[in-house]
Amino acid sequence: MNLDLLLSNITNPAFLFFILGIIAVKLKSDLEIPANSSKFISLYLLFSIGFKGGQELSHESFSAEIIWSMLFGIVISLLIPVYTFFILKRKMNVYDAGAVAAAYGSVSAVTFVTAVSYLEFQKMEFHGHMVAIMALMESPAIIAGLILMSVFNKEEKTQVDKMSVIKHSFTNGSVLLILGSLIIGLLANAKQAEGIKPFTNDIFKGFLAIFLLDMGITSGRKLSSFFSNGWFPALFAIIVPLVNGCAVAFLSVLVTHDASSRFIFAVLAASASYIAVPAAMKLAAPKANEGLYVPMALAITFPLNITFGMPLYLSIVNG
Repeated sequence: MNLDLLLSNITNPAFLFFILGIIAVKLKSDLEIPANSSKFISLYLLFSIGFKGGQELSHESFSAEIIWSMLFGIVISLLIPVYTFFILKRKMNVYDAGAVAAAYGSVSAVTFVTAVSYLEFQKMEFHGHMVAIMALMESPAIIAGLILMSVFNKEEKTQVDKMSVIKHSFTNGSVLLILGSLIIGLLANAKQAEGIKPFTNDIFKGFLAIFLLDMGITSGRKLSSFFSNGWFPALFAIIVPLVNGCAVAFLSVLVTHDASSRFIFAVLAASASYIAVPAAMKLAAPKANEGLYVPMALAITFPLNITFGMPLYLSIVNG
């Protein structure tokens, strides 16, 4: 792995703001991002990446490679929760195993946004259809996790309204906004899009840095009670994402030879959802322990990917 890539990611201002957030919590500082501001920044990041992806997609011709890439993404998001569920079930109850499996099979929109920013830093071209693939990968894992809970729950029949889960996973705010922005970006012509370019492009990295500061504060707060669950969740949150990311970095050559798309596939496979999955599990599986799967995804896997993971996956696809 290229040491320069790792160092450039560690010294990236956005990541350093994430570390600042964790330090602020450890120092018991009153530093915090107001909830409304945090929500606005989240919406802005999703809107911006969706719109830019739509603009990129409008310049691409729909091809067999794009279709195969979409199918590949859906297959990944179905396979990961299935195999991880059986690993998790050895150490956790069915509800927690299903929720964690769903989180690691689904994707993190924020990790995706950070990966796109990382590609720009490396001066690599980003392809708009990967935004659509990211959105497609969010729901199958949630549904798979809930079905696994239902099948393997021996204590009682899990009451899961499958139609409401499917509907929720597609109408979830983050999914709806990024898909909607993608379509709007696709429909808008270049001259019209130029008018909002200062908003979608020029201030993007600044907002990303503030958002990661907020993520650091949230992570720092959740870390305090996390290790009461033993070391298995932490080891899982480190090893499994790296295995998934590296495997997909190699396997993605079956559907595309484009290095940036293969890198995004690897990052998506390695990421874990801490927005859509908790929202869905709160609705459909309230017995799952949020204090377990949210810190795993947010406080361990997320920083692992943006420091060590991304340079590793990029070195594989460029190898």
